[in-house]
Amino acid sequence: MKCDPTLYRAAPPSLAVKPRLIRHLFLPPLVIALMIGLGYLGFWISEHYGVRGLAENGERQLELHARAVESEISKYTYLPSLLELESSVSQLLDDPTPEHRKTVNEYLEGLNRRSRSRAIYVMDTTGRVMATSNWRDVDSYLGEDLSFRAYFQNAVRGQPGRFYGIGSTSGEPGYYLAHGLEQQGKIIGVAVVKVRLEAMEERWQRARLEAFVSDENGIIILSSDPARRLKSVRPLSDETKERLARSLQYYWFPLNELVPLARERLAEGMEKLTFPANTELVSDERAISYLSQTRPLSDTPWNFTLLTPLEDLRRQAINQGILVAVAFALVAFLLIAWNERRKVIATRLAAREALQEANNQLERRITERTTDLRASNERLKGQIRERRQAEETLRRAQDELVQAGKLAAIGQMSTSIAHELNQPLAALRTLSGNTVRFLERGQLDIASTNLKTINELIDRMGRITASLRAFARRGDDQGRASLGKAVEAALQLLGGRLEKLDIQIHSGFDDVQLQIDQTRLEQILVNLIGNALDAMQTQPEPKLWLEGQAADGKYRLRVRDNGHGIDPEARKHLFEPFFTTKPGEQGLGLGLTLSASLAAAAGGHLGVEYPLERGTTFVLNLPLVRLSPAEPL
Repeated sequence: MKCDPTLYRAAPPSLAVKPRLIRHLFLPPLVIALMIGLGYLGFWISEHYGVRGLAENGERQLELHARAVESEISKYTYLPSLLELESSVSQLLDDPTPEHRKTVNEYLEGLNRRSRSRAIYVMDTTGRVMATSNWRDVDSYLGEDLSFRAYFQNAVRGQPGRFYGIGSTSGEPGYYLAHGLEQQGKIIGVAVVKVRLEAMEERWQRARLEAFVSDENGIIILSSDPARRLKSVRPLSDETKERLARSLQYYWFPLNELVPLARERLAEGMEKLTFPANTELVSDERAISYLSQTRPLSDTPWNFTLLTPLEDLRRQAINQGILVAVAFALVAFLLIAWNERRKVIATRLAAREALQEANNQLERRITERTTDLRASNERLKGQIRERRQAEETLRRAQDELVQAGKLAAIGQMSTSIAHELNQPLAALRTLSGNTVRFLERGQLDIASTNLKTINELIDRMGRITASLRAFARRGDDQGRASLGKAVEAALQLLGGRLEKLDIQIHSGFDDVQLQIDQTRLEQILVNLIGNALDAMQTQPEPKLWLEGQAADGKYRLRVRDNGHGIDPEARKHLFEPFFTTKPGEQGLGLGLTLSASLAAAAGGHLGVEYPLERGTTFVLNLPLVRLSPAEPL
């Protein structure tokens, strides 16, 4: 019995794939968008009603504290007119003798003590202080000319003088109440009471109340925050600033404007303001929002402003918004889970029916599949054997290519090596002939010296041929190399070219142990240094830098020259096989390719950098040898 292919035929892609794809792509962003929208809506509603509740409570607080300020100011309004009833005051203004002045000074001193005001003094119609309660103090007002004060000018015209300013003598702020003293319908002088209102600021601070009072010029004269005092709540014109400076009402304070970071008008006399959190009012600190409610004070041109912090309200609104978003997310998750559960149950029921129907054909299909698997297994084993053989062939070819690269490098160095060997050979020929003549003549000392020189030349030739043999022998994939020895060997192999170009070598590396075969490391260095020498053929002052540093278990060696550099087009093909920038047949184009391959086989990397100045820098990264505790360094 054959299997019916229609039983396992998949649904058309347009019907089976697209609905699920649409759900997976658009449902999560839609849920997230709705969650964010509902969370913001919950935050906005909570903040809106919270601000309304704070405003209602703030109205009561505003009325209470405003009446307290009005009461504090009004309880001193009777004092200036009280002096009109004192006969000694009128006598002093009529006849300013020392006896009358002393009597009035003592009277004013006692009255000031009983009323707990700051100072009480009497001026004549010219504005000169005739008597004062602080006549005993060093900074007494006695004899001061205060005709420039606005409260004197109003009182001498018969109008109530109400004035807040900073004293020109003591430098203390105060509230001045002035009254014109009349005698037979004529003003003969002015009585002034100075009151200190700082006690209200102290009460506000103890009650942790954010409030301030601004005068008719828009200057904050009382504030629970000292940093806001004597700042303007509205912009001041240049004319106004000049007028206030001439009157010395606020002494020499700059009267800077108190500019909020943000302002939103909610209703008449009610705003939402944002100020910096620090007391120095610097805009680079965390900002705090306030609900500002302002009310004019009776019998004065002043305004009382109450600031209610909105931080707690905003925090609660944020929590409400998060709660709404989380609740919606939970409901959406439950609905999605219920829908997925419903689909899973329906799918299981359908699968159970299909499984029951397909179970009858399963055994035969297993048998057919087992036969196919056996055949596939045999084919796979054959492919594995072929791949292993190919890898072995590739490895041998790579080794041959590396060896060919070495021989090519030796061939390129043959001229300089021949020059290195020809010099000692010529010297040997000369010295040997001279030695025979010296022996025949009996000059044994000179003959002995020549023999020692011959011995040294033979040792030098032996070192050259030993370096060539070491460089030419085949390397292993695993090994340990000394960076110092490899650099020394590479420089010795290239010694003839180095002397010919008169190159300055700057060494700045450590003699570390690297996880790479010694000959392979030498071959990489010969290729890199040889390329640097080729690049500096026409350089008048050639320089070569060998610099290294260790980092993250690897050692980074930089080989830099000051040659002509590499043009941008050649950089794209730098590590490609058989690509070379050398003229004629001087290069095979395999040096950098083999060097990069040897570095990668050792777990390292060979890269290139192009400095802003002329030249090229090759960067060789190789892993360091991890020494055991008992192994010597």
